[in-house]
Amino acid sequence: MSEVTRAELGSWRAKLFYGFGSIAYGVKDFGFGTLLLFYYNQVVGLPAAEVSFAILVVLWVDAFADPIVGQISDNLRTRWGRRHPFMYASAFPLAISYFFLWMPPTSWGHPGEIAYLIAMAIVVRVFITMYEIPSSAMVPEMTDDYNDRTMFISVRYVFGVAAGVAMNAIAFGVIMKTIGGHDGRLNPANYPVFAAVSCVIMIASIYTSALGTHRYIPFFRAPEQHRAGALQMAREMLATLSNGQFLVLLIAAVFGTMAIGLGAALGIYFNTYFWEFTTRQLAYMGAAAIPSAILAPVIANVLSRIIGKKPAAVTFYALFLVVAAIMITLRLLNLAPANGTPLLFGLVFAERVTTGILGIGTLILFGSMMADVVDASAVQTGRRSEGLIFASVAFINKLISGAGTFLAGIFLQLAQFPEHANPATLDPAVPRHLAMLYLPGIMFFYGIGIFVLARYKISKEQHEANVRLLTEGEAELAAATVVAPPAQ
Repeated sequence: MSEVTRAELGSWRAKLFYGFGSIAYGVKDFGFGTLLLFYYNQVVGLPAAEVSFAILVVLWVDAFADPIVGQISDNLRTRWGRRHPFMYASAFPLAISYFFLWMPPTSWGHPGEIAYLIAMAIVVRVFITMYEIPSSAMVPEMTDDYNDRTMFISVRYVFGVAAGVAMNAIAFGVIMKTIGGHDGRLNPANYPVFAAVSCVIMIASIYTSALGTHRYIPFFRAPEQHRAGALQMAREMLATLSNGQFLVLLIAAVFGTMAIGLGAALGIYFNTYFWEFTTRQLAYMGAAAIPSAILAPVIANVLSRIIGKKPAAVTFYALFLVVAAIMITLRLLNLAPANGTPLLFGLVFAERVTTGILGIGTLILFGSMMADVVDASAVQTGRRSEGLIFASVAFINKLISGAGTFLAGIFLQLAQFPEHANPATLDPAVPRHLAMLYLPGIMFFYGIGIFVLARYKISKEQHEANVRLLTEGEAELAAATVVAPPAQ
C-alpha cells in the first residue's frame, strides 16, 4: 500500500464520494419521516393509530436486518471488498419498492391497505439497510484520525440534509403546491409523481457513491476472514456490543431517537394545522436546512477540536432541547404572533435554522464518537466489527424511532385528530391539544438522552492510545506471518 494512495483515503475526493451516498437515505428519510404517516392517514384515510402501529411493525421487522447485514458484511470477502457488493445490489430493488409504497391498492379495503403498507415498507427498509449499513461502516476503514472522522461524518450529513431540503422544495414547491385553492398535500395523484422523482435520485446517489469509492477497496482493512458457528458468533456479538462506551452511546441514541421519531411524524401536522403554513411557505421553510447543513459541520468540528467530542455533543444536545421548545411554548402561552403573519414565519424559520445546526451537530459528533468506539472495541475483543457496531445502533434506532412514530399516532388519537382534516375548518383546540401532549414528551426523551450522553468517556488521548495499540498489533501480526526464505 503506497503512502500516496493511503493518503488519498482522507482526501476531499474520498469524503465527497463517501458522503454523496447519504442523499439516498435523506430522500428516503424525508418520505418516511415527513409524509408517510400523513399520506396514509390524511390522504388514504386510514386511522392515525393504525398507520403509526403499522409503521412501528415495519421498523421492528426491518431492525433485525441491520445486525445481520452488518455481521455478514464484516465477514464478506470478495474482489469488490466487504461493503460494495451490498451497495451495488441495493439500488434498483430499493427504488422499485419505494415507488409502489405510494400506490396502495384502494380496492383491497381498510385491512388490505394496512397490510400493503407493512409489506412494501418492510421491503423498502431492508434494501436501504443493505446500502446504508455497509456504507456507514466504511468510516473507520478510511481514516484513523480523531478529528478527520468528524469531517467524514460531517460531509455525510451535509449531503443527507441537502437531499431533505431538495425533496422538501420539490414536494411542496412543485409537485404538491396549492393550485386554485386545492391543497396539493391532500391530492393522492401527486404522490406517485413524488415517488418517481425520489427513485431516480436514490439510484443516482447510490451508484455515484459506490463507483466513486470503488477505487479504495484494495486499501480498506480486510482482517482475516472469521468463520464461527452460530453459538460462537452470538458470543462474539455479545462481547462486542457489551463495550461500556458503546452502551452509553446506544442508550443516549434510544431516547434521542424516540424524540426524533415523534417530532418527524408530527412535523407536517404542526406545519399544516398548528402554524397553518401554506405549501409555498413549507417549500421556503425547507431552506432553513441549508444554513444548518453549512454551519453545523463547521461549528461541530471547531468545537470538538477545542473542548472534545463529548462536551461539544452535550452542549449541542442541551441547546437543541431549549430552542426546539421555544415557539410551541410561546404559542401555548398565547405570546406568539398570529398565524399567517410574516413575523411568525420568520420566527419559526429562525428556530428551524438554529435547531438544525444544533441537531445536525449532535448527530455528526455522535457518529464520530461511534467510530472511535469501533477502535476501543477492537482493543477489547481483538476483532474489528465496524459493520456490527454501526448496524446495532441502526437496529436500536429503528426500533425506537418506530416507537416514536407509534407514540405520534397515539397523540393524534388522544387529541381526536380527524382523518381528511381541512386546515381552514379544523377546530384550533385540536392541534393545540396535540402540542400540549408533544411538548412534555420531547422534553422528557431529550432530557434523558443528554443525561446519559454525559457519561461517555473516550477522549482524544484515549482514542490515539487505542489506535497505537491496534497499529502495533497489526504490525506484529504481519511480521509473524512472513514466511522465512529457504536455507541455502
